Amino acid sequence: MLLEALGSAILGLALAWAAAHRLPDRLPARPLVLSTGVAGALFGAFVTHSALGAAHFVLILLGATALSAASVSLLLRPKGRLRRSSATA
Repeated sequence: MLLEALGSAILGLALAWAAAHRLPDRLPARPLVLSTGVAGALFGAFVTHSALGAAHFVLILLGATALSAASVSLLLRPKGRLRRSSATA
């Protein structure tokens, strides 16, 4: 279980670092992105481990990566400014 947690945290950190490096203008501060990636990966590993058991190490890491990516994607901001027109105009 310790190896699953360590592997998941490293995968989440790598995924969050890649997202922060590739999309710096669309994401908030880097420490928030990195911690969200790690927390999402650890939670994903926990959920996947609870559902499948300890025998599926690769699938647990895959579930951790998926939840980490989903967590980091929630931090994305729109690329351009939103145009809002007034309803009374």
